[in-house]
Amino acid sequence: MSDFSDELTRPMAEADEVETSMLSGTGMYIPWLRKQMETVVTGGRKEKDFAQTTSACLELIQEALLKHEWQKAAEYMHSYFQILEDTDTSKRQAAPEIIWRLGSEILYYHPKSNVETFSTFADRMKNIGVMNYLKISLQHALYLLHHGMLEDANRNLSQAETWRYGEKSSSQEILINLIQAYKGLLQYYTWSKKKTELSKLDEDDYAYSTATQNMLNHSWKTSINFCALIQIPGVWDPFVKSYVEMLEFYGDQDGAREVLTNYAYDEKFPSNPNAHMYLYNFLKREKAPKEKLISVLKILYQIVPSHKLMLEFHRILRNSEKEEHRKLGLEVLFAVLDFAGCTKNITAWKYLAKYLKQTLMGYFRYVSKQGHQVLRKKIKRMNKSVKRYSIVNPGP
Repeated sequence: MSDFSDELTRPMAEADEVETSMLSGTGMYIPWLRKQMETVVTGGRKEKDFAQTTSACLELIQEALLKHEWQKAAEYMHSYFQILEDTDTSKRQAAPEIIWRLGSEILYYHPKSNVETFSTFADRMKNIGVMNYLKISLQHALYLLHHGMLEDANRNLSQAETWRYGEKSSSQEILINLIQAYKGLLQYYTWSKKKTELSKLDEDDYAYSTATQNMLNHSWKTSINFCALIQIPGVWDPFVKSYVEMLEFYGDQDGAREVLTNYAYDEKFPSNPNAHMYLYNFLKREKAPKEKLISVLKILYQIVPSHKLMLEFHRILRNSEKEEHRKLGLEVLFAVLDFAGCTKNITAWKYLAKYLKQTLMGYFRYVSKQGHQVLRKKIKRMNKSVKRYSIVNPGP
């Protein structure tokens, strides 16, 4: 691999210093590769337009990424680093984030890349683009989590959590809350493992009380890290779900219900099917009245008519004593079957068959009942006619 992140750290040769490279103000080595770029962009003609050269290089990188040509993209990245020396201030300021996005994508997928290479590149980019420090730190931590390096990820998040640069903007505050929340997820993971261990211990055992105390400490830290983020409008499913699980474990049903209700119904939050699903499952665990369950699932039905809970919604409505519920139940069932992904859902078709069977049986019972009534009326009229017009005198 022509590893461009290695280029960031290798020392400069004296011969390179003047002719083929330049040194940025950060001390990062940046290959110039002017001849290569002239060949790529102009087919051998000397091109002095710096902006045109870097723009063309960016297009080549993007094209290579679209085609998953990671090696070629890495080679072009060598040349694109010169954007950091652009005389246009706005372009120079935007460059670190662009380089990070492109470079991290390449290093994530390049077959010869590894964690050390990615981490070296991330650390360099944090120092170059200080305005992107928090964002890069978070993405770096997620990369480490993906590779199972939980301690390294936690250390990375802890460093980012205390980082400050200038006045804290609203975007920085959200990122800090997000970083704290991901720290909370790591703490939740530890708490969850301890909960599993706790289930295997005897309550009278000393180890049980120790484990319980450790869990309580972790849950307290996690709660603090989750609380700030879930107050901000957004989609925070993993954080909300983990937080609610902990609240339920410690018997705070009211707190869990409040969190889930706000998450589902607060108009400032974006529409989110999962929020209503979490609330429904919680109410179901609480054995809430059917009317409450129906009201939650009604909203979910309006958002996602083909949601996996819709068959359960149909069952609840079908068994209701209210005619309007049974009608809605049939509507829900047809909406599920109308969805392309559910046309082969055997359960849904069985429910429809059951409904049709019940409807037909009811219809035939009605017809049969009506038929018997008509027949009885005819017989009664015939008896009257016979008695009225009979020439035989009835006996005394």
